[in-house]
Amino acid sequence: MLMLYNSDNFAVVQFETDAGGATLARGGYEIVDKFARKEIFLEGALAEQFKAGVDALVEQGPTEEELDAFIGRYGAMAQQPLVLH
Repeated sequence: MLMLYNSDNFAVVQFETDAGGATLARGGYEIVDKFARKEIFLEGALAEQFKAGVDALVEQGPTEEELDAFIGRYGAMAQQPLVLH
């Protein structure tokens, strides 16, 4: 687990799991919308699309507002209520 981004609006955590040398590896990104109090877990093709978009944006030297706007497009899909344990 690796915290990639944390602003007043969003938190993005990367999860990587190794299948112990097997060909399948599973991981993804959890996006937490702090104001909506919802989260979404991206994996597979959607996670790859998210990473590619973030990588392209980072090359441009984005502001926090630009990063939040990009992440917000994925956060808008969040349906899972945020529950604290």
